[in-house]
Amino acid sequence: MSDDPQKPEISNAEFNVLDALWDGHPASSAEIIERLNCRKPWHEKTVKTLLGRLVKKNVVRFEKSQRRYLYSPLIAREDYTEKETTNFVSRMFKGKIAPMVAGFANQNSLSRQDVDELKALIEKWENHND
Repeated sequence: MSDDPQKPEISNAEFNVLDALWDGHPASSAEIIERLNCRKPWHEKTVKTLLGRLVKKNVVRFEKSQRRYLYSPLIAREDYTEKETTNFVSRMFKGKIAPMVAGFANQNSLSRQDVDELKALIEKWENHND
């Protein structure tokens, strides 16, 4: 489990299910399976098991509507992404972003658009932190 009780560990498979749920909710398991199957084949039982795990981790909630369950996320995509990004940079780069960006630059993984977006972010930061 995670050191942060507010952020449980989510496996890659659980994340895929959560990501499909973020695309539109509330959603039934059948709707989530349909979204997942657009990317790669998923078995119904696997998805239902993963939804159950996410419910137990308090990341997803459900409500019963007639004969089906409708699922909704309890954490916003942006909040989860922010926490995961912070955790990743902390673990891999000792909290420093420059070495991470340098790694991408050295691998020629940055596109012109990436560089332009980084410049805009830096400019925005400079304007708000002078």
